[in-house]
Amino acid sequence: MAITKSLINTYMESDALDLARLVRLGEVSPVEWVEAAITCIEHFNPEINAVIHKLYDMGREAAAAPVFADPASANRNAPFAGVPFLLKEIASLWKGTPLTNCSRYLKDRIAPDDSEVTRRIKRSGLILVGKSNAPENGWSISTEPKLYGVTKNPWKEGITAGGSSGGSASAVAVHMVPIGEASDGAGSIRIPASCCGVVGMKPSRGRVTLAPFADYWHGGAYFLCVTRTVRDTAAYLDAVSGALPGEPYTPPTPDLPWLELAAREPGKLRIGYTVSPPNGTPIDAQVKQSVLSVVHALEKLGHIVEEYDIAFDTDTVWKAYTNMTCVQTAATFNALSAVVGRPVTPDDVEPVTWAIIERGRSISGVTHSNDIDQIRLFGRDLATHLSPYDIFITPMLTQLPRPMGYYDMSDTDIDHYNAKWTDSIFAYPFNITGQPTISLPLGWSDNNIPIGIQLIGRYGDEATVLQVSAQLEQAMPWKGRCPPVVTDNPIV
Repeated sequence: MAITKSLINTYMESDALDLARLVRLGEVSPVEWVEAAITCIEHFNPEINAVIHKLYDMGREAAAAPVFADPASANRNAPFAGVPFLLKEIASLWKGTPLTNCSRYLKDRIAPDDSEVTRRIKRSGLILVGKSNAPENGWSISTEPKLYGVTKNPWKEGITAGGSSGGSASAVAVHMVPIGEASDGAGSIRIPASCCGVVGMKPSRGRVTLAPFADYWHGGAYFLCVTRTVRDTAAYLDAVSGALPGEPYTPPTPDLPWLELAAREPGKLRIGYTVSPPNGTPIDAQVKQSVLSVVHALEKLGHIVEEYDIAFDTDTVWKAYTNMTCVQTAATFNALSAVVGRPVTPDDVEPVTWAIIERGRSISGVTHSNDIDQIRLFGRDLATHLSPYDIFITPMLTQLPRPMGYYDMSDTDIDHYNAKWTDSIFAYPFNITGQPTISLPLGWSDNNIPIGIQLIGRYGDEATVLQVSAQLEQAMPWKGRCPPVVTDNPIV
């Protein structure tokens, strides 16, 4: 099928909801959008390596299904009808697609079935065209797996795209797709969103089911998406949210869709902010100024804004969280041995992954229980301290994106490796508290590198987070900003 320049321009300039609207109106078919996505991936992916599994035939077959041709069908009227989509190559099951976790140990694994969220994604009308790159098992805030190679930041050569959802964030930033799946165990949705200049939301704990899995990291891991607009994020949350009966975390659910709530004015709010990292490390001057610019914008919008610095024993909490995740990772690899047919060896994984497994195996059940208790207490304390605020604002990263290679998974010392994560000191605490947070591309460095600003809401209150995000999207718009990978290499 011949794809016109006009169609490509419309595809790249539109968010997911607009693309679906054109499908519902019958002005564009899902097949055309899939072909536009394939054209963009083929054109831009060689520059950034965001898409590691090209599932074009699967996407074309889904787009051509008769259900999309019937104006009365549920598929044709779904919120994301006919919109191309990427699934992250970590954990999520989409039947018949690779499920490698970006690890040599799992390089031949294929998903035997759909996860519950995948079934919801399909019902929303999204069409899978590929899977996005990630670090091995998601254990990095950069995306540089040995199995699939480095995903590049589309804004500047040589700096990280973030991780672990760096493939999805980079792909959405260059308009390959308007929306990509992302997941977050210590900042892995929000950090790449910050590095790549897109929107990345971590919802409340329990908002999105992890089925068929029971839990990840005792409530520390979350799944949602990266997008280019707040409303796409709200609509995706509507599409995939909901716990199953008997699940351990059940946040309150509003009576109205988040897409509708996001469009409402939030009223006058009490908003706190900080530009002081609780671990005492420096903050980049441009990052600090970006936070203060957002504070000024919120004051102009009529909110009450005040500075409030977070204080906690960062080393102790990070160690307990790390130990807990090491135990969980070791347990995961023990379970995978039945799938692969043999135990994992040091030759199967990157050195830091092996160090994580070894650490996890060395921790006693009593120590593991104490670590869980410690992070639960910390989460309660931090959420209590921030409870007077409707929204709390922090930098997403305290520094601009680091050079590629900075977060080196060939490190054999897990403590040395984790000590480099200090830039993300405002990320992992909110995996522990369970609060909804979002990174918005509201700041830009002198040389046009994105600076994400984090908004944190009360547990279960994604609505207020989305409402303030939508306000800031209007007051400090990022639409129209496009990375050099796109502007310097247009599709002609």
